[in-house]
Amino acid sequence: MADLRITGLGKSFREYPRPSFRLLEWLGLGVWHTEKWILREVDFTIASGESVGIIGRNGAGKSTLLKIITGVMAPSCGSVHLGGRISALLELGMGFHPEFTGRQNVFMQAYLQGLSHAQVNDRIDEIAAFAELGDYFDKPARIYSSGMQVRLAFSVATAIRPDILIVDEALAVGDAYFQYKCYDRIRQYRQAGTTLLFVSHDPGAVKSLCDRAILIEKGGVLKDGSPADVLDFYNALIVPEAAQAAHDELRVDAGQGVRSGTGRMRVRQVCWRVHDEITTVLSAGAPAALDVLIEAAIPMQDYTVGILIKDRLGNDVFGTNTHHLASAVTPLEAGKTYLARFSFPVLNLGPSYYSLTVALHASSNHLAGNYDWWERAVTFQVVPAAGCHTIGVCHMPVDFELEAAPQ
Repeated sequence: MADLRITGLGKSFREYPRPSFRLLEWLGLGVWHTEKWILREVDFTIASGESVGIIGRNGAGKSTLLKIITGVMAPSCGSVHLGGRISALLELGMGFHPEFTGRQNVFMQAYLQGLSHAQVNDRIDEIAAFAELGDYFDKPARIYSSGMQVRLAFSVATAIRPDILIVDEALAVGDAYFQYKCYDRIRQYRQAGTTLLFVSHDPGAVKSLCDRAILIEKGGVLKDGSPADVLDFYNALIVPEAAQAAHDELRVDAGQGVRSGTGRMRVRQVCWRVHDEITTVLSAGAPAALDVLIEAAIPMQDYTVGILIKDRLGNDVFGTNTHHLASAVTPLEAGKTYLARFSFPVLNLGPSYYSLTVALHASSNHLAGNYDWWERAVTFQVVPAAGCHTIGVCHMPVDFELEAAPQ
């Protein structure tokens, strides 16, 4: 069984006020260090064949966790159970010798993964073809770009389907074409039963590849659940005001998503209107208007109203705000309610179920100052247009004609 069990895992490092204090302590002349805990009491289980995304801010302990799981680093406490052969793509270029050629580094990395010389020989051509390094495959790794390094590293790590595959953000430096190849191979391995542990700051990749997500914050597991729910929570957590407060101040409104913000401005109501009637069922390709009632707790001069439409899996479909639209906003008086309306002459969404996120913030995005960020403020359905049936998240009117081709 290719399962993974983490029990009571912790990792601490010793911090000394001065380098010389290490020597004093080594000589038995007192205790001069303090313990800095990077991970503490981490517990989770990943079932065989499950795909789990690990997300969190920089410094939260994600990379340390993966190094312990892969055996690069020893834990200070707790245990890790691996139910199969593991292959990992961690820090870019880790384990590559700069003076070795790509081919030589392939053999070295494969040996470290427990593969035999014969196994590598059987797949060396396949590895070279997947990496697409050309003549550089037989040149020193020191002249490789970061993208070439990740091509080679991923090709070696996935040359033979592992029981457990760990990928730590390294794919972010690759070009779009190679990322597509990597994600396609990961999906193939998932279908074949490989357990995936995937660390990324790309919400689209996490939602696409993972069945579940775990949020790491301050060295512990803060939230464990569906990718959409965990990413919503993380999105609220990274706002400066929310990050400075205790995480229990982030709240979930009944039947809806995470809501966060300072409260300087508030969304009072969100609704779709068609022919001035409130509705939650819209027609593909028909006009619609989105009304957002807002209220300010203090007089506001400079602010942004934004919307984001997501599909039923939580993937971003369309988003915009008054900043990007270059729309002038009216100064707000404290305690007075205002109507912000987004009008869609043609709503080109495909038939499906969607959710809407609404945000009030400063500048172009909520990281500059979050007043009210409301995930899944409303859910709605788009039904097919009369006489036109399409699939997918967009509705594009199209004409078709057929004629004899010139001979």
